[in-house]
Amino acid sequence: MSGRKNAGKASPCLLLLISVGCFFATYNFLTMVGHGRSRDAGPRKILGGVGGGGSDPSKRFHVALTATDALYSQWQSRVMYYWYREMRDRPGSDMGGFTRILHSGKPDGLMDEIPTLVVDPLPEGADRGYIVLNRPWAFVQWLKKSNIKEDYVLMAEPDHIFVRPLPNLAHGDEPAAFPFFYIKPTENEKILRKFFPEENGPVSKIDPIGNSPVIIKKAQLEKIAPTWMNISLKMKEDVETDKAFGWVLEMYAYAVASALHGVHYSLRKDFMIQPPWDAKSDNTFIIHYTYGCDYTLKGELTYGKIGEWRFDKRSYLRSPPPRNLTLPPPGVPESVATLVKMVNEATANIPGWDEER
Repeated sequence: MSGRKNAGKASPCLLLLISVGCFFATYNFLTMVGHGRSRDAGPRKILGGVGGGGSDPSKRFHVALTATDALYSQWQSRVMYYWYREMRDRPGSDMGGFTRILHSGKPDGLMDEIPTLVVDPLPEGADRGYIVLNRPWAFVQWLKKSNIKEDYVLMAEPDHIFVRPLPNLAHGDEPAAFPFFYIKPTENEKILRKFFPEENGPVSKIDPIGNSPVIIKKAQLEKIAPTWMNISLKMKEDVETDKAFGWVLEMYAYAVASALHGVHYSLRKDFMIQPPWDAKSDNTFIIHYTYGCDYTLKGELTYGKIGEWRFDKRSYLRSPPPRNLTLPPPGVPESVATLVKMVNEATANIPGWDEER
């Protein structure tokens, strides 16, 4: 989720494009607000269990990864793409093509290694230091420019590693998403009513999700993305909302945008795990290594305090992790050991890993 934006001054054409995009997004948003949604699905059922897949070509999904040109984002993208290639053609996979949506506005050194589409960042200063605001705008541009053959899209992030082949977890028009414990619509009703008025129904219609990981029909995402962009900007402009939601603001915006369009999700807890809090990787598809893993040499967790052994992606802001990272000591959860082993395998096999890009 982290990275830096490397953008110059916005061109008049870009500003015009943003203005037009925001106009249509605002129109879309106000239209959705003015009409209540047709059904209230209530709290979503949380599903579990690793499912099969790979038998139906119509279920293939395109992997769309948003990223910047920061070295921190680049090395994570390289590891992620390595494991995508490893899992794509294995039995049970519905993984189709892959695009890194590079929202830094110019090509970088990975163009020949990873299939990439360069899109514009928001105008300078528009993200107010919250680079994730570029993600919905990046998807709006990609959806207009792309010509993918798959009907479904997986929205992913650089710090995702595919543990096993991923089937299409969506069910027709019901997309699949991971439920985040810290996205709590019913506990934030007062704030969310600014963007999801009462005529749209109870806030329980807002699923506890972010935009990633999500598997969704491209046609649905084309409708949601402009609204998602518009609401993200509006939430950031609202002082109370910005303070309340902080770094998950864009996640709330996606959840609200989906609800405004009447799109509800199958909530899949098996979609991904997040070490060190999730101890096992045998019943999941993705490892999301957003949290630092710090332990004593006795295998005791020291979260919030640098451990005698650690793996934290933030340790590698200016240089990629070295090859052959030291494995964790005995007693550390299997998920953490698997994460480090998979990073090591990727770095051992990616050509030019130590070369600057």
